[in-house]
Amino acid sequence: MKQTKGKMGIREFAAILFLLIGTKITDDTPTYLYSGAKNAAWISMLLISMALIIPTILLLKVLSVHKGKNLHEINLYLFGKVIGNMVSFTLLILGLLTIVMDSSVYVDIIGTMYFTKTPTIAIFAVLMCVSAYGAKKGVEHIGSVAWLVFFYTKVTLIVALFFTFKEGNSKLLFPILGPGVGGIVKTAAQKLSIFGDFFYAGLIAPFVATFKDFRRGMFLTYLILTVELTVALMLFVMLFDFTSVEILNYPFHETIRYIQIGFLTNVETLFFPFWLVATFIRFSFYIYLFVLLLGGIFKIREFEYLIPLVTVIFILLGIAPETPLITISENRDMTLQVLSPLLFVLPCVMWIIAKIRGDFKNESSV
Repeated sequence: MKQTKGKMGIREFAAILFLLIGTKITDDTPTYLYSGAKNAAWISMLLISMALIIPTILLLKVLSVHKGKNLHEINLYLFGKVIGNMVSFTLLILGLLTIVMDSSVYVDIIGTMYFTKTPTIAIFAVLMCVSAYGAKKGVEHIGSVAWLVFFYTKVTLIVALFFTFKEGNSKLLFPILGPGVGGIVKTAAQKLSIFGDFFYAGLIAPFVATFKDFRRGMFLTYLILTVELTVALMLFVMLFDFTSVEILNYPFHETIRYIQIGFLTNVETLFFPFWLVATFIRFSFYIYLFVLLLGGIFKIREFEYLIPLVTVIFILLGIAPETPLITISENRDMTLQVLSPLLFVLPCVMWIIAKIRGDFKNESSV
């Protein structure tokens, strides 16, 4: 499989992860947590982060002894050609469903919140075509652009959260355990795949300058994103109360419409451009990962040439049925629940097999 020539540093790699997972607080992901854990959704987020520490460490251990190989190549090595391809193909199908449903959600955000008179197909086509162009440039280019816009996206998010805190009411966080421990734990267990991008990032491990950069980038973003997403979930409840926030499709966008920053009106216009660029980067990276994995499974060396074809497929799948948002939401929730146990168990199984094979005997730090 052909790999791009350049290498990303820790800054570019971390910026990609920040934008991939950080933007999830701006879509309908919070509603899945609020629906089960109510005002204690932030505790579920903490539990998700804690539960995935061990699988993440085990995945990094496996990657560390197979430097130069991506996740698919390690699957083939550990599970054998047949089972390894089956595992990777399962990840590919789940990735396909994720891209189609996530892009539908983002098109709905743009169409209902900002460009209400623009046809859905036009928004979908622009989103996917721009993202495809970014993917065609390669993962190093995606990382460079992600780093360029990273500062601005984080500043606007911090500003939004700061004014949300000023206008929020901390009493709405109580009772602190919401529906009870059972509801919090169940919600966390079903939504582990919110952090699934960390697992799929193993596909680009060879494209990061050193494994030390890859590992540090993973841990740095893991820690900061846990705090960021947890605080955001708390602040949304403080502003709207859980009875209101759980029926809002996009709490973040409702928040930036609600808050006031001095004399400024239409505050959302300050945030939308940076959010839109982050969205393009996110789907550029998703498309690149998809064709990278697809090329590995079917032994297509020049996998970048698949990008136009798969982009057309994504557009057709996304707009063909004119699927109602409620159906997309239900299907996305089901995909999250299916992907969650897989992303928890698979790294553990990979580590066990690597241990049995004796791969860690000659382990060395980089």
